Amino acid sequence: MTKQDFNEEIEWSIQILKSGGTILYPTDTIWGIGCDATNPKAVQKVYNIKQRSESKSLIVLVDSFDKIAHYVKKIPDVAYDLVKNINTPVTIIYSGARNLAYNVIAADGTIAIRVVRDEFCQELIGRFGKPIVSSSANASGDDTPLFFNSISKGIINIVDYTVAIDHEKVNSTKPSTIIRLHENGEFLIIRP
Repeated sequence: MTKQDFNEEIEWSIQILKSGGTILYPTDTIWGIGCDATNPKAVQKVYNIKQRSESKSLIVLVDSFDKIAHYVKKIPDVAYDLVKNINTPVTIIYSGARNLAYNVIAADGTIAIRVVRDEFCQELIGRFGKPIVSSSANASGDDTPLFFNSISKGIINIVDYTVAIDHEKVNSTKPSTIIRLHENGEFLIIRP
């Protein structure tokens, strides 16, 4: 893929996100269904596509650790060390979520955030200027697709845009490790 093709995919994706639409896109873990994490109508579309209860919260992606402070009230000191020192993708659940769509925040006021390392995701989120939702590209309860060709046609046909990058790539990465972080700095590994 050329740099021009890469940039065109970023621009198309941003147009869809700005219009409140949904995208199917490669992440630093698995293919995801995404939208603007600050737009409640767009977030609802992701829940509908996945046939998922709103009681099961979604993951939000940011392009740098510094951006997290805008979306949570207080970041425990250990958070930076966890993000910096864990070599695989890690999603951290923070207390005190703010500045996000109400329906992306869990009932207890927490939010799951991952700082992405993937070039496409970093560029997309950086240029879009807001966090995006990331939820696995499958209906709730179905197997998680590890590569593009294992995503169901039903999912592909219902999203507003499918990114034309990495369709041939077989991703051996599993979904991210999920860690719940408490304000006192204690943490619990939810999904290794």
